[in-house]
Amino acid sequence: MDISTLLTARDRIQADPRSGQSLLLYALIKTLSIPQGGHAYLLTKLKEMNPDTRRLAYALMELMVLGGPAQAEWQQVVAQMDAAIAGQ
Repeated sequence: MDISTLLTARDRIQADPRSGQSLLLYALIKTLSIPQGGHAYLLTKLKEMNPDTRRLAYALMELMVLGGPAQAEWQQVVAQMDAAIAGQ
């Protein structure tokens, strides 16, 4: 499975973990990672994303549909994002 979209999101988050765009992406990714949560994400948040971030968000949603969150690679990359957001 090609997780390059997730890696792009990780790189953006790691580059500036406190930016609004990074936090929006991170929230989306964390939501997509919890299947029992019903993937509840306020779609109005898409309005807060710039066009480039929104395209990345759509690609991440497609990756979720293809089963990305069930892959060990997804979980490893999300752990790297968690560390970036935590300032580690």
